[in-house]
Amino acid sequence: MSAEWVKSEWRAKPRVQMPDYTDADALKSVEGKLGSYPPLVFAGETRKLKQQLAEVSEGKAFLLQGGDCAESFNDFRADIIRDTFQVMLQMAIVLTFGAKCPVVKIGRIAGQFAKPRSSPTENVNGEVLPSYRGDIINGFEPTSESRIPDPDRMLQAYTQAAGTLNLLRAFGQGGFADIARVHAWTLDFTAGAEGYSEYHKIANRIGDSLEFMRAAGVDGSSNDTLSRVDFYTSHEALLLEYEEALCRVDSTTGVPVAGSGHMLWIGDRTRQPDGAHVEFLRGVQNPIGLKCGPSITESDLLKLIDTLNPKNEAGRLTLIARFGAGQVGEHLPRLIQAVQREGRKVVWSCDPMHGNTIKSESGYKTRPFDRVLREVREFFAIHSSEGTVPGGVHFEMTGRDVTECTGGVRAVSDEDLSDRYHTACDPRLNAAQSLELAFLVADMLHKRLEEQRAVS
Repeated sequence: MSAEWVKSEWRAKPRVQMPDYTDADALKSVEGKLGSYPPLVFAGETRKLKQQLAEVSEGKAFLLQGGDCAESFNDFRADIIRDTFQVMLQMAIVLTFGAKCPVVKIGRIAGQFAKPRSSPTENVNGEVLPSYRGDIINGFEPTSESRIPDPDRMLQAYTQAAGTLNLLRAFGQGGFADIARVHAWTLDFTAGAEGYSEYHKIANRIGDSLEFMRAAGVDGSSNDTLSRVDFYTSHEALLLEYEEALCRVDSTTGVPVAGSGHMLWIGDRTRQPDGAHVEFLRGVQNPIGLKCGPSITESDLLKLIDTLNPKNEAGRLTLIARFGAGQVGEHLPRLIQAVQREGRKVVWSCDPMHGNTIKSESGYKTRPFDRVLREVREFFAIHSSEGTVPGGVHFEMTGRDVTECTGGVRAVSDEDLSDRYHTACDPRLNAAQSLELAFLVADMLHKRLEEQRAVS
């Protein structure tokens, strides 16, 4: 975070994956309105998250980041927010049990409205249209008028994000997140379900631990940490007009903070070292994520690390690896070795979703569960061989019972995809697949812990 940084300087840099608004006056008016609105998150919250991520970088905590591929204006409902929050809490308890350490919970929510696209146009029913870039930019409806970028959509995104954050804070602090209540959901979910017997055994072991704590006088009524949770928001900082308008100066530190979300990340398509997105995010004090795909070089990665985290501050930068099952061994070791060689402090997280997207025989874009799991296993195995910390996981998931990713114990098939395929962009894990993955990752964390104990 440089003293020379100016929040509008990104406008002089090369920009990619951003819309060209046709009405400059309308855009300026929207930016002015957003600039007068309260920030959605506060500097103290981002500093607390950074401290917790510093613990993750040292192996003293684990990161769970998950949520929608792209939030929708049409699906803005309390029950959808609640269900996703609930599943993430269940996943976090299972992961806590496996890792024997705190789990930092960050949602892809309350701001994940913009999406990068591989092509500026798409063919819909034989008509070539501008690509849908997320509800904050244009409409999903396949018409030329709907696909025109509209700056007023930023105001609706702000309103939805504010409402979502309000509900999440109420859930996190108002008793909904009590550990006994959350675990009861998991017990009910796994009890008697075909293929879930092993997971139910683990759930019973967690229940035994909670019963012991309760007998010792430690429960939600006596300890706030068991009835309340810190839950943070995150999104890809793609639409920089929106980000700049919500940027504020922290009155405590005098350092700018992005007021749109607790953690922002730079995508694999927008991580150009001299580009607009890197320029903007280098100047805010929030924790930053950086997606690392197969094309990133060691030299570019080190340059980006030094640009985004010049003070080498623990918890500031999370490297989110996204290579695809079978490719992790080709790319991750070289990046880990470069970072270790230069002594850079980072959190390593695994995004096993984006590198494992395929087109099914039925024509739907999907992600096979076994490929997602394989990439996570490869991520853990490589960190074990390199002697480094596998800090977290990053999933596109939902609390809804969708059929978008194939596989899992409940065996969503190619033929099932059309039943409840609701995503506006990329396929998401459903509630059952998300919880199943949490149990499997918890087992990896448990085995890693046993290996460390055996060595010591």
